[in-house]
Amino acid sequence: MPETFYIVPFEKHTELVSHAYQYRGYTKAEAAQAARFANLASEHGIRTHNAIKALHLDHLFGSAAGGCQPGAEIEVIESRFAASQVWNANKKLGQATAYDAMDAAIEMADKYGLGQVSVDNAFHYLWGGGYVMEAAKRGYIAYTNCTAALAEVVPFMGKFPTLGTNPHSWGFPTTDAVGFPVVIDWATSVIAMGRVQQFLREGTPLPANAAVDKDGQPTTDVKAVNALVPFGAHKGYGLSLINELVGAFIGGSLPTLRSRKIPEGEKRTPTFYFQVIHPDAISGGAFAKGRSQSENVKAVIEDVLGHGNENCILPGQIEAQWADRVHGAGGLLFSEAEIKAFNDIAGECGLAPWDTAEFKAE
Repeated sequence: MPETFYIVPFEKHTELVSHAYQYRGYTKAEAAQAARFANLASEHGIRTHNAIKALHLDHLFGSAAGGCQPGAEIEVIESRFAASQVWNANKKLGQATAYDAMDAAIEMADKYGLGQVSVDNAFHYLWGGGYVMEAAKRGYIAYTNCTAALAEVVPFMGKFPTLGTNPHSWGFPTTDAVGFPVVIDWATSVIAMGRVQQFLREGTPLPANAAVDKDGQPTTDVKAVNALVPFGAHKGYGLSLINELVGAFIGGSLPTLRSRKIPEGEKRTPTFYFQVIHPDAISGGAFAKGRSQSENVKAVIEDVLGHGNENCILPGQIEAQWADRVHGAGGLLFSEAEIKAFNDIAGECGLAPWDTAEFKAE
């Protein structure tokens, strides 16, 4: 039976999310960035990293636990490299930091062909795909990775979780070619912990070989999950390790110390890395048959999806289709369980709860 969704106006969602962040001490500007991100995630069907997850993380590891500092100011460290910036986020809200970092990388890419920003002392930015998607819509190739807020993934053949879910996100400006940006975005675990939390809310079992219990044995019982496992065995492990190594070069913490009590002199904060490439900076214009760059991109995609592959989809296509559905419905789509979670948030900050009777159902 199809899941029922309630249509919540963007404005109503923005009001609640912004109010919740300001209630927790964040500035009006930070709250606006958090609401902007939450709208983007829910607009594209990212139910694992919506406002519910964001505020849950903030409660567990953020403003309530000293892992994130409302009103913090970013310190830009002096660098001898024109197309590279190094930031100390001073535990600023991750979404606000990420938006600013991507804008800075874009500005450098416009001037130098590419730009990169590394961020130390950060707090989790949630869905990396959102930042590269917006950059791709502006015409850039964009990449980001981060170390996660908590070590909850075992290494390949391991028993103890020493890695984060450590996502990688790429965005490509393919709207002219296919109608939406190709966005390749994944956690390096089989599923993200946000998916586990979603399944827990909805009473749904986990897929096989996605998690282990306290004894290191595979489990599909969402209540028995102790750690996640990397996708693709050694391959996912290697991709996850990339994030930890990049973070180590930036100045990042030991992964098992994040969001936990730490020995004196150690750190526990995640790191971010952003890179933006201007498409003109990587092309000599030697496209076959006189095609333009955009036409060549379209031709390559059509070749990939041809030859009997016409029913295959592109990364980012499901999210684009969900966004079309959202705009066709006239609002964001939330399940009854999600409405209940939003009402818990409303109760925390003294707002009236949402009544499902006031929303149209889809």
